[in-house]
Amino acid sequence: MGVTQFLAENMLSFYEATGYFSVFILMTMESMIFPVPSEAVLPPAGLLIAQGKFTYAGVIISSTLGSIAGSLISYYIGIYGGRPFIDRFGKYFLLDRKALESGEKYFNKHGDITIFVCRFIPVVRHLISIPAGFGKMNIWKFSIYTIIGAAMWNAFLTWTGVKWGQAGWDLLLKYGHTIDLIVVGLLVLAAVYFFWKHYRKEKSKV
Repeated sequence: MGVTQFLAENMLSFYEATGYFSVFILMTMESMIFPVPSEAVLPPAGLLIAQGKFTYAGVIISSTLGSIAGSLISYYIGIYGGRPFIDRFGKYFLLDRKALESGEKYFNKHGDITIFVCRFIPVVRHLISIPAGFGKMNIWKFSIYTIIGAAMWNAFLTWTGVKWGQAGWDLLLKYGHTIDLIVVGLLVLAAVYFFWKHYRKEKSKV
């Protein structure tokens, strides 16, 4: 059994045991500074829709509620915790300070619509709520943009899972080995980047 198939099967078992609540919690984490990608959370939920164990409405509602909950927590971290909080605790969540600064510059340049647009951009969507808090963006605008953007993105990812479920496990078995190689390659690159960045940081202190 390949890595991809193993993860997919265990994710499905986890969802079947915990229901929509797990989708809500994972998407809450995804919308904060935790390294939880929505691309790994929602397609398996879509597969369960194809199997008749979840409903499309249930997945979209629970995931979008999670998205707005996590985003609001990050928003208030930006307001009340500010940069000191990020400087002190960000490293424990693998928070990339440069990515946060880029998100803040983008927010300052393009304004409120950034909250909607960045829901479709990997990495940045985990962080963009914090700059919105820094800038004390209107809470109602923030919530509306977040809900609309998150609902659209969540619906798309869930739809890919439904299509995957309709295609059946044969598709996963056929391409699972290739996907495994890609995933392992990305993990290796991420590890190399992490240690290289840590090495440069330590070297600069000398």
